Amino acid sequence: MEILKLDSVCKYFGEVKALDDISFSVNKGEWVSIMGPSGSGKSTLVNILSLMDTLTNGSYFLGGSDASHLNEEQILEFRRKKIGLVFQAFHLVPYLNAVENVMLNQYYHSCVDLQSAKKALEKVGLAHRISHRPSELSGGEQQRVCIARALINEPEIIIADEPTGNLDEANEEIVLNLFNELRSEGKTLLLVTHNEELGLNADKIVRLKHGKLDKIEIKN
Repeated sequence: MEILKLDSVCKYFGEVKALDDISFSVNKGEWVSIMGPSGSGKSTLVNILSLMDTLTNGSYFLGGSDASHLNEEQILEFRRKKIGLVFQAFHLVPYLNAVENVMLNQYYHSCVDLQSAKKALEKVGLAHRISHRPSELSGGEQQRVCIARALINEPEIIIADEPTGNLDEANEEIVLNLFNELRSEGKTLLLVTHNEELGLNADKIVRLKHGKLDKIEIKN
C-alpha cells in the first residue's frame, strides 16, 4: 500500500535548482534511505517530506492527500498525526528531563499522558533515565529520547535526518537496532543519511546527485 509519493517535484531557490524532477514512492512499512553526497538535495528533500518547506513544482501525496496544497493549519495537523521527526541535532529542551521532553510532543498534540511517555522511553531502553536532563545523558541517549519523542503520537511515518551523524559506533548500532525493530513492527521509515552502512539496511535506496534522482535501488 502506497503511503507517500513524490511526482516530478522541483524546488528552486532563485536560479538554483535544489531539486529537479524528483519522483518516487514509499509503501507502508517500508524502510527507504535517501542518500547522496553533500549538495545533492537531501536536506531540501527532507524539508519537503516533513512539510517544513513547500515545493516549487510537482506534487507530494501523503497518506492519499495532496500535501502540496495544504494550508498552514492542515500542515500542522498532518505533522502532528502522520509524521515523527528525528534530527541529527537533538533539539531537546535543556531544562526538561527525558520524559518531559517526550511529553512536549504530546502537548502539541493536545493529549499529555505521562504513562505513554514513560513507555516510549522504555521502548528505546531508557526506563532508568526518565528523570535525567539532556546534559546528564550521552549523545546516544539523547538521540534515543528524540526517537521516543518521534514515536509518542504513533505517526504513520518516521523521518530521520542523519540520525547517527553525531554518534559513535556503539550508539550507531543501538539506533540501527531500534530502526530495525520499528520496521518489524510495520512502521514506515524514511532515513536521510551519509552513512552508507546504515543506509544499506533499507528496503529501497533513493540516490540523489546534483539535485536530480540518480537511481533507485530495490533491496531483496
